[in-house]
Amino acid sequence: MCRSIHTLHNFEPAATSDEVNAAALQYVRKISGSTKPSKANQEAFDNAVHEIAHITQHLLQDLVAVGPPKDREVEAAKAKERSARRFAIA
Repeated sequence: MCRSIHTLHNFEPAATSDEVNAAALQYVRKISGSTKPSKANQEAFDNAVHEIAHITQHLLQDLVAVGPPKDREVEAAKAKERSARRFAIA
């Protein structure tokens, strides 16, 4: 799946509509195989992004979190550390 799509559930503060739209856009790009659709497909592409973002927003509102909310800065630091280990020159 797209590496650009990040977990949006159980963060404080909650995911913004911009983050949800960005995830929906990345999903539609991956599924369609196109980063920029043709004029003939633009409307279908935009509709799909809108609908997926809308459903995602409902999903995030309805999910129940068991653990405490995650901190975005802490999670970003963890990801940066994983990346540094993964791409470290031996």
